[in-house]
Amino acid sequence: MNYEPVIGLEVHVQIKTKSKAFCGCSTEFGAEPNSQVCPVCLGFPGSLPVLNASFLDAAIKVAVALGCQVQEFTKFDRKHYFYPDLPKNYQISQYDLPLALNGFVDIELESGAKRIRVKRVHLEEDAGKLIHADKMSLVDFNRTGMPLLEIVSEPDLYSPQEAYEYLNNLKSILSYLDISDCDMEKGSLRCDANISVRPKGEEKLGIKSELKNLNSFRAVRDSLTYEIERQVGALGVGEKIIQETRLWDDKESKTYSMRSKGEAKDYRYFPDPDLPPFIIKFSKVDEIRKALPELPKEKQVRLMRDFGLSEYDAGILVFSKKDAEYSEDCMRKYPKENKKQVANLLIGPLLSEANNRNCRLVGLDLSAENLLELIDYVDSNKISHLTAKIVLTEMIDTKKKASVIIQEKNLVQISDTSSLNISIEEVIKENDKSVQDFKNGKENALMFLVGQVMKKTKGKANPKILQELLRGRLKDA
Repeated sequence: MNYEPVIGLEVHVQIKTKSKAFCGCSTEFGAEPNSQVCPVCLGFPGSLPVLNASFLDAAIKVAVALGCQVQEFTKFDRKHYFYPDLPKNYQISQYDLPLALNGFVDIELESGAKRIRVKRVHLEEDAGKLIHADKMSLVDFNRTGMPLLEIVSEPDLYSPQEAYEYLNNLKSILSYLDISDCDMEKGSLRCDANISVRPKGEEKLGIKSELKNLNSFRAVRDSLTYEIERQVGALGVGEKIIQETRLWDDKESKTYSMRSKGEAKDYRYFPDPDLPPFIIKFSKVDEIRKALPELPKEKQVRLMRDFGLSEYDAGILVFSKKDAEYSEDCMRKYPKENKKQVANLLIGPLLSEANNRNCRLVGLDLSAENLLELIDYVDSNKISHLTAKIVLTEMIDTKKKASVIIQEKNLVQISDTSSLNISIEEVIKENDKSVQDFKNGKENALMFLVGQVMKKTKGKANPKILQELLRGRLKDA
């Protein structure tokens, strides 16, 4: 029997505020364990929570950016469960009346565009952090009460790759909103994945597993791939899938059972008696909507319009907000009307350098002025594209300007015809067979001879002039 996977994602985003969700404790990362706590976030008797207004504003901003319907009436609930890093033994969250409903995130696949529905966006507080060492577990409550936003997708994802694209596009939108640093290493962006399989053509969902301990988007994709194979394999031999929470082991590349997955009734939700219901005025939502920054899709369309970029090129450049700003700065300062030369360098050699160094374009610390100086050397045929890549790497490594590196290494392209003709004559004498092959109509022989001249000139021959000279000389030979 053929099965298809059905995937839904729950993304938790730690909102960037100075104080926690319901108290005045600092949210600074990296402080001494248990140094940023108070009676409210530790749940001491008699302490009362007060909602952080900046938390609510940021949440509304996210909801509007995702096209959600912000609810006029919303409330907080207590979600009960017992765990060492949850000092109150309940979490302040939202259940039946969340902040926002019915949004979407668009993704691009090889088959075309696809819209992934967002079921809900709601506010909650984070739990603490357990640190397992030797034969003991330590708990740090600094993270307890941190403002957390949960974004729940509908089960609209049908492959690990779709889930990967959804997460990347969602992270890009959140980064543009500047409401979180979205750093998975710091725990400010986390994802749980719900995965089930069903016979192809069937509408009813299968029994799902919830995957946790996913510390990267790659881990999400890999764990889903493994879990699909596990569930299909189990069904194939007549086993039943049980609803459970499973942990992903990155080293072993497999999931293993953690506990049976509870239903909503198991959490005994009820309205938080210490927090009043909130009425959100439509005027406030409109005010936040009007103040939204330009989002990735809007920026992509504008770059295509303003700079004549292709949809593909613009899509790559707008993925990161800071990279998009850097790229736009480069293109605005480039004096020529056709910006393709700049775009090619940005999404080609420069992006390759960034990927090799595990950083973004801005992380290369290369100013727009220095990059454009390098492009000018290529535009004026003083160096080749190949030499430009070599110079670019050294610019990043040494922080030197292109002009300094080119002068120090004597990399200026040879365009002098008399110098090139000397090398051409040497190559013709040394490669009689290739000369005859060219005369017999084998065009590839010309490129071989070009390569031999490039070797003699240590790659400095102007390839365009070289080909013209060599072709003319071979016709006379």
